[in-house]
Amino acid sequence: MAGESPKVFIGSIDNGTTSSRFLIFDQAGTPVASHQIEFEQIYPNPGWHEHNPAELVSSVEACIEKACKEFGSQGHSLSDIKVVGITNQRETTVVWDSETGEHLHNAIVWTDTRTTSIVRELKARTGAGDLTDLCGLPLSTYPSSTKLLWLLRNDDKVKKAYEQGRLAFGTVDAWLVYKLNGGPAKNVFVSDPSNASRTMWMNIHTLEYDEQLISFFELDTKKLHLPKIVPSSDPNAYGQLADGPLKGVRIGGVLGDQSAALVGQCGFSPGRAKNTYGTGCFLLYNVGEKPVISKHGLLATVAYDFRGQNIPPVYALEGSIAVAGSSVKFLMNNLGFFRDSAQVSEVASSVKDNGGCVFVTAFSGLFAPYWIDDAKGTIFGITAHTQRGHIARATLEATCFQTKAILDAMEKDSGHKLEELAVDGGMSNSDLCMQTQADLIQIPVDRPSMRETTALGAAIAAGFAVGVWKSFDELKEINREGRMYFKPQILRKQADKMYRRWNKAVEMCRGWGGDDEEEEEEEEEEGKKEGD
Repeated sequence: MAGESPKVFIGSIDNGTTSSRFLIFDQAGTPVASHQIEFEQIYPNPGWHEHNPAELVSSVEACIEKACKEFGSQGHSLSDIKVVGITNQRETTVVWDSETGEHLHNAIVWTDTRTTSIVRELKARTGAGDLTDLCGLPLSTYPSSTKLLWLLRNDDKVKKAYEQGRLAFGTVDAWLVYKLNGGPAKNVFVSDPSNASRTMWMNIHTLEYDEQLISFFELDTKKLHLPKIVPSSDPNAYGQLADGPLKGVRIGGVLGDQSAALVGQCGFSPGRAKNTYGTGCFLLYNVGEKPVISKHGLLATVAYDFRGQNIPPVYALEGSIAVAGSSVKFLMNNLGFFRDSAQVSEVASSVKDNGGCVFVTAFSGLFAPYWIDDAKGTIFGITAHTQRGHIARATLEATCFQTKAILDAMEKDSGHKLEELAVDGGMSNSDLCMQTQADLIQIPVDRPSMRETTALGAAIAAGFAVGVWKSFDELKEINREGRMYFKPQILRKQADKMYRRWNKAVEMCRGWGGDDEEEEEEEEEEGKKEGD
């Protein structure tokens, strides 16, 4: 209509562990159109988890097309979408030929545990104890570094490309930006610090690749192409979409998914924290402009880097839980407990408590603050009384117990007790799960009504790059309506008793099957020698 100010919209690509989405937000942070596509989960062996890199890209492109169609059908003009942001699963490792742009192997997903023996080997190497102070991460199967080493040792195509100086490495953000810009023709090959900090090759203090870190992993940067590290919000660094309905639209910002969720929850001041209950569960605590190297099993990571907007980089303490929503999927797909994962609360509510049942959901070992690579998923306390509801409730509680362990560690590292916890992600839709969380941590849980905070964070990073917003103050009212607060309803004494039982179960699952795995590896090596 005449006289109305032009509307501004921001697109957000969200590539998670199980699906890709494209959302279009208005300037108030409200999603007006979206589309989601699940992609294939590939499990070649126990503990292995892969994605097809081409499908990651094609699913994103299809989501953009479908969401734009919906957007247009509402009477909007695509020309009003000023910029696009990207948020992504982080440590997942993609390798490709730098000359052709073709991927050389399936992406190895962050949950994958095939590198357990490599991690043991690296921990015994001189200098292993110095890594965390430099990069913020402990040696484990989680970061990208060990995944690349496995590929270099086990895939001939990857080895050959490395020896010929044609091997490009990237986390999913770098791969998507590269391909969405048109691949080798434009060669936009960049990564932001919230993603680069998950490789173990970036110095957490300088936000640049570190020669000491790269040398520890015995990598040769003359043979290996690494993406240039650029700010998370930048009007020029990420290029523009080469094809599709938004051809020519700039990519203005990139954030790893957990950093994006902190930004989407407006966690801009030190002491603010969010917990995202997705496939895994990730708690980020804003520590300000200097990294805090954890003494209690947490990770030091980059929250966001808006230097392109003259805002200093901000750091976070992070607690990572490998299995959260995926444990609910396990009950549904593997055990047939229900047909829709949203029914987990209904089944769990069919009983008044866990009936003495404790489920340590260590399908990929245990991450923070335990870092037990050889733990396995174990259920304790099963009796003839145990029903589906008890196991469903114990499954939800497993994520809540691990969140409490992380919060306790954060309090020790930061010297401050959190006053409330902002939450988002699929499992946060369960009122029972969020009430259980508040009961166990004994502080209120704050849940927004619009829970697409990860995608919103990427939109905010991109919007800052092109001046949609110019200061954090302008975002104060974003996503504030309809928030729900869950306050503790049990006594601390009861919460402590439940937590002691959980910790006992954690100790009992430690090392489960570890000896068998070592024997299997030794047998494999023997077989190779005999074959030679």
